[in-house]
Amino acid sequence: MAAPPRPDSIALLDRLMAALEAKGIATEAEVAARQAITDRASPETGARMVAKAWTDPAYRALLLSDGKAAAEEMGVSMAGAPPLGVLENTPARHHLVVCTLCSCYPRAVLGYPPNWYKSFAYRSRAVREPRAVLAEWGLNLADNVELRVVDSTADYRWMVLPMRPAGTEGWDEARLASLVTRDAMIGVAVPIV
Repeated sequence: MAAPPRPDSIALLDRLMAALEAKGIATEAEVAARQAITDRASPETGARMVAKAWTDPAYRALLLSDGKAAAEEMGVSMAGAPPLGVLENTPARHHLVVCTLCSCYPRAVLGYPPNWYKSFAYRSRAVREPRAVLAEWGLNLADNVELRVVDSTADYRWMVLPMRPAGTEGWDEARLASLVTRDAMIGVAVPIV
């Protein structure tokens, strides 16, 4: 009995993979290994980076000046990834990350983007009415806090270094990391004790 026909998309993928291998660009095993790395990425990675920045001034400086190098210092492979910029929230300034065109997102350190991040509603409203979007998330910034909306693109990815919550002095990195959510590293939330 003959095998059932393969869907066109799978056949196309098979042809693409064969062409990549024939040209010496990538093997199926290399693509599978990269996919496994991407699948293992999660917001916990970014949370560990934030916690380390809160406790280690030298790492904080590296994170803010070269996010890609800071991620690699934490054991995250950034091979083939665009540069990673990290924006520091302060009492006077809050950052909100959005990709206005699609879903550009620092997957290596935050995992896959949530569905709402990719939605047209979030992508358009975060630019037009960012304070209203934050309010819907339960985050109401004081009027004197500057709100900067930053566009993550295919050429440059962004994440937020949120402010360390008061009352966490003396906490170790693991405990601090437990406060940091994906949403805080996008800017729609803040860490709460």
